[in-house]
Amino acid sequence: MLQPHDRILFIGDSVTNAFRMPQEVSSAYQLGAGYTLLVAAHYQLGRPADGLQFFNRGISGNGVKDLENRWQDDCLALEPTVVSILIGVNETICSFKGYSHLNDDQYEDCLNALVTSTKAALLGVRLVLCEPFLTPTGSVTSEWVADIAGRGAAVRRVAAAHGAVCVPLQQPFAEACALAPPEYWAFDGIHPTAAGFGIIARQWIQAVG
Repeated sequence: MLQPHDRILFIGDSVTNAFRMPQEVSSAYQLGAGYTLLVAAHYQLGRPADGLQFFNRGISGNGVKDLENRWQDDCLALEPTVVSILIGVNETICSFKGYSHLNDDQYEDCLNALVTSTKAALLGVRLVLCEPFLTPTGSVTSEWVADIAGRGAAVRRVAAAHGAVCVPLQQPFAEACALAPPEYWAFDGIHPTAAGFGIIARQWIQAVG
C-alpha cells in the first residue's frame, strides 16, 4: 500500500499522541513514544531509499468531533497521501462518566463524513481506519469493553464503504489478555504499555502490508 515518497499521517487521541513533541527537531520525538514511532521505524528502516515521511497529529482527550474541528489544519493542510485514523475511546469514557458524547450512530456518521471529505479534498488518498479498543483493568469494566465494540463495528462499516484498510485491534488485545494480565498491555485499560503499542504497530503493518 505504501508507495515511495508517501506522506503518512497518524491522527487521533492520546493513544496516537503518546507524548509527541512537535517542537523538537528530531522526527522521532515528533512522532511520540507509541505505535506511530514503531510503524515509522519499521518502514523507514526497511525502505530507506523511498523517502517515506510520517506525521503524528494525535491530541489527548479528542473524540471524532474534535477531529472534525481541526481537520483542515491537522490533516488536509499537510497534504498526506495516506491518512490513518484511530479514534473512539473517549466517546466510551464520556458515556460512562456522564459527559456529553456521541452515540454509535452519530460517531459513525461523523467518521464517515471525515472520510468522505478527505477523499474529495485529497485525490488518490489512501485511508487506514483503526478500531478503538479497551482492556478490562483499572476503571475499565467489561461494560466499557462491550460499549466500544459498537464503535469498532462502525469503523469496519465505514472502512468497507470507502475501500479503506481496516486495522482490527480489540480482538488482538483480547487475545493478548489470555497470555498476560490486561494491565500488561494497557496499564489503565486505555493507554497502552510498550507491549500494547507493539500490538497496534504489528496489526497496522500486517493490515497495510
